[in-house]
Amino acid sequence: MNFLAHLFLSCDDEDLLIGNFIADFIRNKEVENYPLSIQKGIELHRQIDTYTDNHPMVRQGVRRLQVFHRKYAPVVIDIIYDHLLALNWSKYSGQSLDSFAKDIYSILEKRMQELPPKLQRRLPGMIRGQWLQSYRTREGMLFTLKKMDERTAFPSSFGQALQHLDDDFDAYQSEFYQFFPDLVNYVESHCKC
Repeated sequence: MNFLAHLFLSCDDEDLLIGNFIADFIRNKEVENYPLSIQKGIELHRQIDTYTDNHPMVRQGVRRLQVFHRKYAPVVIDIIYDHLLALNWSKYSGQSLDSFAKDIYSILEKRMQELPPKLQRRLPGMIRGQWLQSYRTREGMLFTLKKMDERTAFPSSFGQALQHLDDDFDAYQSEFYQFFPDLVNYVESHCKC
């Protein structure tokens, strides 16, 4: 999953949220530099990633994308799933996406000094661009995909991902509808929120 889902699955716990948010931006040897409560959020992020990568519905979508995106297919599916979560937000949360995002931005701004330097530099622009809400729109998806493409060392074809989503939208949505409740249940039962 990408940012939106990870933040959503942080169990209304600020320390878990911070750890979950920073997990992809720190090396394993840096984990011990954080308080235990934030380390639990880093571990939560990794548990979510492992569960997601091994879920049969996710694997099905990844296989469909591998022809086009090769090793980046799992990254594309993560972004597609954040898009589907944003589109279907009211199915999973009683709080509006805009209200949720506002709360998250407030927490991240308040605790910015705990973020790795790279995230500290990026966060103001992310908030200005309303990056969590942007997963709802094609323009937001395209922006995210272009940013991802800039960071890859090998050809990724991220720019074509929207076309692949359009071509098989019903399949991705069906797989997401089967997968995401399983993930929520997994987090609630296994991750000690």
